[in-house]
Amino acid sequence: MSIATTKTADLSLTKVILVGGLVVSLAVGIRHGFGLFNLPITQANGWGREIFALAIALQNLVWGMSQPVFGGLADRFGGYKVMILGGVLFTLGLVGSGLSTSSFGFVMSTGVVIGLALACTTYSVVYGVIGRNCSPEKRVWAMGMAAAMGSFGQFFMIPVEQELLTHFGIQNALFILAIITSFMVPLSLILREKNYQPAQTSSDQTIIHAIKEAFGQRSFQLLIFGFFVCGFQVVFIGAHLAPYLKDMSVTYPNVGHPEVATIALALVGLFNIFGTYYAGKLGQKLPKHLLLAFIYGARAIVIAGFILLPLTPFTVYLFAAFMGFLWLSTVPLTNGIVAHIFGVKYLSMLSGFAFFSHQIGSFLGAYLGGYLFDITGSYNIVWIIAIGLSVLAALVNLPIKEKELLRAPQGSAAAI
Repeated sequence: MSIATTKTADLSLTKVILVGGLVVSLAVGIRHGFGLFNLPITQANGWGREIFALAIALQNLVWGMSQPVFGGLADRFGGYKVMILGGVLFTLGLVGSGLSTSSFGFVMSTGVVIGLALACTTYSVVYGVIGRNCSPEKRVWAMGMAAAMGSFGQFFMIPVEQELLTHFGIQNALFILAIITSFMVPLSLILREKNYQPAQTSSDQTIIHAIKEAFGQRSFQLLIFGFFVCGFQVVFIGAHLAPYLKDMSVTYPNVGHPEVATIALALVGLFNIFGTYYAGKLGQKLPKHLLLAFIYGARAIVIAGFILLPLTPFTVYLFAAFMGFLWLSTVPLTNGIVAHIFGVKYLSMLSGFAFFSHQIGSFLGAYLGGYLFDITGSYNIVWIIAIGLSVLAALVNLPIKEKELLRAPQGSAAAI
């Protein structure tokens, strides 16, 4: 059987959820508000939207590419060390973004440095700590709780970042955010697992074998494709909703005020709290792959309604609330399936590979949004792509099999 043992359960589950959730909350909360900087930065520097879109797209791609690496390091040496590095990188990246006067400097700071920081401070690394300090019966629920805290950061930081922009300007707002991210370092120290040893399996599985095993499973392949769609949608909406509403104000004047976009993005974060919590709770009782299929199908309906109905502040807020409920509810379910099938020994690394797929989608969602807008003057093509991908993701999640892998113990005839 795929039995994992560990001597690292020296942190209380409450501490892991609260502190780990707070680190995630700061990371994804600040990142969620980057869309508010889109028009101010591009207009102040005379750039097209493609430059800002490229920075955000590269940030998500770097985040995804480096996530398996940092996840593997967290599995090997402990998550808190990786999170400390992430706190330092996040602070440096925000300072660099504020000091950048060229498009290259901005893309490198906002895209590369902050992308690396996000890989160190978000779900895959924190979920590895949770997996080692939580019983299997509570694992998906605990992941949902940590994701819900991250969602609270999205809700809380949106108005904070808007106020910083309004009262302090672009550069000072980024510097203040850098000070806030520096607190990730002492928070990460609290999650130090004093008796940490990498989890062991009965088959003493290696990293290479774990990777081959995962990618050889049809269910894992389907799962990470669905996660690709999730990334495409949430980053496109997060980065381009504010400028989309500004553009649509020509036809619907009431939606062009900056506070409409600010409230909408905050509502995404608020309802994301409930979505991730209940996804974790339901994931302990119902098949997680069917819940994922429902979430992706529901997204297609919500997005289609948003672009077809006349825009008013009310319909924008309604869209934000529904999308918020569906926003990151995929995260505890996806990671819960990975943990259930493959165990927790390489959970951070395998979750990192799943997240890499998510971030490839994020790259395309962010970049295509800016690129196709600059070419066509409209976001309509990207909205249609998002709907089609949602339908496809709902379908590919249906045949996933949530069955724990059985491995022969090391030294047995089957293993030999």
